[in-house]
Amino acid sequence: MTRAALPGSQFPNGNLWKILPLAMVLCVTLTLPALAQEKEKLWRTLSVSGRGVETIPTTLAQVSLGVEIQGKTAQEVQQEAARRSSAVVAFLKSQNVEKLQTTGIQLNPVYSYTNNVQRITGYAANNTVSFRIPTEKAGTLLDDAVKAGATQINGISFVANDEAIAAAQKQALKEATQDAQQQADAVFSALGFKSKEVVSIQVNNASAPPPPMFLRAEAAKVADASTPVVGGEQQVEASVTLQISY
Repeated sequence: MTRAALPGSQFPNGNLWKILPLAMVLCVTLTLPALAQEKEKLWRTLSVSGRGVETIPTTLAQVSLGVEIQGKTAQEVQQEAARRSSAVVAFLKSQNVEKLQTTGIQLNPVYSYTNNVQRITGYAANNTVSFRIPTEKAGTLLDDAVKAGATQINGISFVANDEAIAAAQKQALKEATQDAQQQADAVFSALGFKSKEVVSIQVNNASAPPPPMFLRAEAAKVADASTPVVGGEQQVEASVTLQISY
C-alpha cells in the first residue's frame, strides 16, 4: 500500500512513519538526564534550623486590678461596684495610662451551708480592668488606685514597649539565620561537600512570650504602705529553617 505524502512535507512519500519513532527516542533520551538532574538537585539538600534570642529591658508594667463588693441584694452590690469602678477608671484616665480596658464583670450569689442545705446569703460583684504604665510610676499609681476605690490587685507583669520588641524581633531573626547558616557550613565542611544555594526559607517564630504575672493581693491590705515595683528583662526569640542544596 502506498502512503500519501503530507502537503508541504520535505520527506519522501512513505518515509515519515520511519522517522517519527527515531525522533521520539531522541526526545526521551534527552529528557531523562534532565529529569534525573532535577531529582538529584531536590534530593541533595540539607535542612538546618537556627535560633536567635534577644534580651531587652522591660519598661512598662502591665497591671490588672479590680473592685469587689459584697452585700445582701444583687442590685445593691452591682450599683456599688459600678460606682467604685467608675471612680477607679476616671482616676486611671487622669494618669494617662496606656491600653486601659475592662477585662471582667461578674455578679455571683454567695452561698452558705447549714445541715447540708444550701442557702443564698448575699451577692458578690467583681469588676476588673487592665492597663499599662511606665514601671517607675507603677508603685505610686497602685497606692492611689486603692484610694480611688480599687480593692484587689490581681496581677502585674513587665513588658518592653512595642518599638523595642519589634527591633528585637528583627535582630533575633538575623541571629537565627546566621546560626542556621553556620550549622550548615560546619556539616558541609565535615562531610567534604560544597553548598550551592538556599532553596527554601521558613521563619518558624519571631515573638515575645507572654510575661508572667506577679503580685496577687488584696489591695486594701497594702494601701497604707508604698508598693515597690521593680521591672526586669524580656526575651524575644526567633527560629529560621534553611534548606540548602549541595
